[in-house]
Amino acid sequence: MSMKVNGKLGFDELDELVRPAPEVVEFEEVAHKMVSRRGFLSGGAAVGAGAFVMGSTTLAAGKALAAGHAESRLAFDRVKANTLDTITVPTGYKWEVLASWGDPLFSNAPAFNGATGGTGASQELAFGDHNDGMAFFSKNGTQVMAINNEYTNENTLHPTRAEGMPTTPDDVRKNKAAHGVSIIEVSQRGGKWGIVQDSPYNRRITADTEMDITGPARGHQWMQTSEDPKGQVAKGTWNNCGNGQTPWGTYLTCEENFNGYFTASKADYVMPDAYKRYGLSTQGRYNWAMADDRFDLVKEPNEPNRFGYIVEIDPMDPTSRPKKRTALGRFKHENAELTIASDGHVVVYLGDDERGEFLYRFISKHKYLVGGDNRDLLEEGTLYVAKFHDNNRGEWLALTPNTTGMTEAEIAIHTRMAASKVGATTMDRPEWVAAHPHKAEIYCSLTNNKNRGVKPNAGGDATPASGVNPRVKNNFGQIVRWTPMEGDHTHTQFKWDLFVLAGNPAVYDDAYAGSSNLNQDNMFNSPDGLKFDSKGLLWIQTDGNYSNEKEFKGQGNNQMLVGDPETGEIRRFLVGPKESEITGAAWNTSRTTMFISVQHPGEKGHSHWPDGGNSVPRSSVIAISREDGAVIG
Repeated sequence: MSMKVNGKLGFDELDELVRPAPEVVEFEEVAHKMVSRRGFLSGGAAVGAGAFVMGSTTLAAGKALAAGHAESRLAFDRVKANTLDTITVPTGYKWEVLASWGDPLFSNAPAFNGATGGTGASQELAFGDHNDGMAFFSKNGTQVMAINNEYTNENTLHPTRAEGMPTTPDDVRKNKAAHGVSIIEVSQRGGKWGIVQDSPYNRRITADTEMDITGPARGHQWMQTSEDPKGQVAKGTWNNCGNGQTPWGTYLTCEENFNGYFTASKADYVMPDAYKRYGLSTQGRYNWAMADDRFDLVKEPNEPNRFGYIVEIDPMDPTSRPKKRTALGRFKHENAELTIASDGHVVVYLGDDERGEFLYRFISKHKYLVGGDNRDLLEEGTLYVAKFHDNNRGEWLALTPNTTGMTEAEIAIHTRMAASKVGATTMDRPEWVAAHPHKAEIYCSLTNNKNRGVKPNAGGDATPASGVNPRVKNNFGQIVRWTPMEGDHTHTQFKWDLFVLAGNPAVYDDAYAGSSNLNQDNMFNSPDGLKFDSKGLLWIQTDGNYSNEKEFKGQGNNQMLVGDPETGEIRRFLVGPKESEITGAAWNTSRTTMFISVQHPGEKGHSHWPDGGNSVPRSSVIAISREDGAVIG
């Protein structure tokens, strides 16, 4: 999330406050003039060397499809871009709300109160705000969903407070309770999906929930606080963005912009360089420190080191305690895409969602055993970072004491610095990663990067426009895909290309128009969420500019599209309500229902979705199905 909401700094704005961009960049203007769409899309030099877009096989298949020589697997009528304050789906499909912010999980909880936003006590018993990544679990007929609650809309959560900021301890309690993860049992009754109130599986994991610290960082001096002098038990998780799911039945929630919650009570506080790399500021986005000393950098200088991790949760065991898996590194995690390599090792792909940061891979030390005890496979392993070369080849660079000169604990806590030391490729905000279900092929959305070719990343690493990040001041984003050599996810070498370059062919005729599989009927900006369905089709969700003006003219609200990796075809499936982001995806066991998140509708005050009228907007999970009840994914 990068918008400035109601005058308050968004998370990207906090990063810019720490590290402002230069006013004038001459190279940017030169680059705009030298890029032609024809030269760019033919694989020639664009900005930098060899920006080859899409593999030859996909391009050939795409041309055959356009000529009518291939049958499309996208069996639905495309949805037109629009700016309506509702959900738009294709003919033959329908949608309904499964859960909205403030919905009670228990019968003893009060009904949602839009006038006050509720209290701390009511929020702890209710569905959280700003739902994002999610997963669906089923066991012996019981259906449970784990759903991230990334952050909050303060003007609706605290509507009676000036500028929506918490001003009392209970406000802080409510704000913290709106974050984290909502675990709910769900069922379909009378043809309608809903929360099963009072289910023993229902629980809220919030910014105050205790969880074990595991892996290399456990017990390290940088993890120790006055409340936890041994550095072994962290309290809380927040800014949970994307997610992952394991074959042993657990949920992975990903801590992203953890940095925006800390402040400093003294004006002369000197920010450590390590904290600057992670975007911490003395001007946090929230006011939690007024009621909780953990969020005051002066009083608890090590507290930020305990966040920015992957957290593993067992949603089917309400008594279990979440575990922070520090072996998977500390950065602004988007999601955690887990697959099992042919030799049995667990491989997790991870993006660090900040301009100029990196793409990672984790390989477990031990192997996955079907039916075995796999509970701690994410506790030990090796972390790698990606190096993309301009010749459509790449490699994974191991982050070890030998390659970085850092201890394993230091690598786990200061992962960005370790990646900089080995010379990884700075990326255009790597967000969701998705692994193809039928072959060793992986996709990652590089959502956008206005700083590409403009300034270095927070660690001083250069961000030249070339190869996998081919455009200066990239406001549209792209999706990169790669194939590991020999089809082995543990191989250190891979081949890559770009599945799609987002853009606006209605405005531009150069590289900013996008790749050849983009046109005025399916154009979009800022690809974010990615998820494969059982057929091997790629669902693409956007979190970008919805102004529908200037360079984004004609692109409408944020949306969800479907791409066919075999042909390159992309078709718009859904358009969301005003000022919302479309994110997260899961299917029920029969795959007749697809669940997605509609996050922050009306973040600038211009939506009343989903309840309509003059109601406050509410982030919600919706269920999408076909009217004939057939499989949707």
